[in-house]
Amino acid sequence: MRTRQRAIQDIMEVLDSDFLRALTERARLEILRVLLLHGASDVTSIASHLPQERSVISRHLKVLEDAGIVRVTPQGRQRIYSLDPMKFLATLEAITARVRAAVPDCCPLPPEPPPTPRVESRNKPRPR
Repeated sequence: MRTRQRAIQDIMEVLDSDFLRALTERARLEILRVLLLHGASDVTSIASHLPQERSVISRHLKVLEDAGIVRVTPQGRQRIYSLDPMKFLATLEAITARVRAAVPDCCPLPPEPPPTPRVESRNKPRPR
């Protein structure tokens, strides 16, 4: 069994991971939305759906790539971006597993309170 401090550290590392930090920026979520709606695209196509400049979109795509959320496929002189669904799902599952393993040691659920006794109503109709 791990210590409470170690369990808390594990949870904080997950919460401060590149993967989750990449998903906290609204612009990056919009990029993911574009990729989900329109499929694999180059930066120019992605930028055509968003208000940001192409250079800003490129920086956000780099963050998403580094976090393992999108993959890049060179195609001639272009770079084609797409969601990496299996890696995305595997990372979410790993995060869930790591937090699930740490929770019992860091923040166990309190015991359930005993049931409260049922009080009979005084205004109960009498049998006839």
